Amino acid sequence: MQFEKFTHEMQDGWGLATDGKVLFGSDGTSKLYHLDPQTLKVIRTETVKYKGHEVHNLNELEYIGDEVWANVWQTDCIARISPKDGVVLGWVLLPSLRDGLIAAGNRNIDVLNGIAWDREKNRLFVTGKLWPKLFEIKLHPMRKQFHGDIKEICMSNPVHFAIP
Repeated sequence: MQFEKFTHEMQDGWGLATDGKVLFGSDGTSKLYHLDPQTLKVIRTETVKYKGHEVHNLNELEYIGDEVWANVWQTDCIARISPKDGVVLGWVLLPSLRDGLIAAGNRNIDVLNGIAWDREKNRLFVTGKLWPKLFEIKLHPMRKQFHGDIKEICMSNPVHFAIP
């Protein structure tokens, strides 16, 4: 059943989140859109960057503690983004969730693609396409210094889809 149609000025619609005043949108690019929630018109856009490099393929969004969190499509990474300037403030790395599902025999799982914040109980949930579980996760600072390459792990080349 269709309730209402609307249009927006993003290239495509991948994710939406709100701080209660503004809608934040993603379209699979490196752009973070700020939309007026009444008109859905773009107020402004920010190019999301990490250490000066664009973060492409922004997908699902959630607003958590004055930050916009976005999973990066085709990775097990969530970028914590400043809505003021689009700068990535930090990363949530979740490859262990995928590894655990595969080890348990789940071979048909797809991408990490769900972030939900329960503000009342201060809880964070994540899941993915075709994942048989919804995970409640608690974040902790890394115990050891991270020696990996975030750009290699979390920042893939832009994916371009043909839009009909």
